[in-house]
Amino acid sequence: MTVQCEKVGLDFVDDAKHRFVASEVIAATPERVFDVFEDAELWTKWAPPITDVEWTSPFPLEAGSTRNVTMMGGMVGYEEFLIYDRGTHMAFRFNETNKPMAEAFAEDYRVTRVGNDKCEVTWTMAMQPSGFSTRTMPLTAPIMGFGLKVMLRRFRKYVESNPTLAND
Repeated sequence: MTVQCEKVGLDFVDDAKHRFVASEVIAATPERVFDVFEDAELWTKWAPPITDVEWTSPFPLEAGSTRNVTMMGGMVGYEEFLIYDRGTHMAFRFNETNKPMAEAFAEDYRVTRVGNDKCEVTWTMAMQPSGFSTRTMPLTAPIMGFGLKVMLRRFRKYVESNPTLAND
């Protein structure tokens, strides 16, 4: 069984009622950051809620590319990329999930070079919860915001601690 999500555009990331934003400066090039983003197995190393990532579109990735992401508790998000500009910007939305979790959900990753060997990654998660999640959002929102910051910090540490990924 799948649950349809609203097929939102990039504007949803800025306009959603529930938005969470985190930024980190990472000692790596934008190209290296995207090397990690593109490696399906590595998402499970730095984003603990994610247990599996499966690319369902061929590389090179582009707007319209798809993947399935499995999370703790067995929830699967069937994602479609809204933009994929390698090295600078990627964003995706959930088209469907296997469990009712959100009416709409999107994430946006912007990567900006801030020096020869550093970049800033800004990660925005936006959602419109559904069902029970709507009622619990006032309680869970601070945890989600904190969790996003922790995951991006873990991402930074992972990239910087792997010498084959951290610098040119």
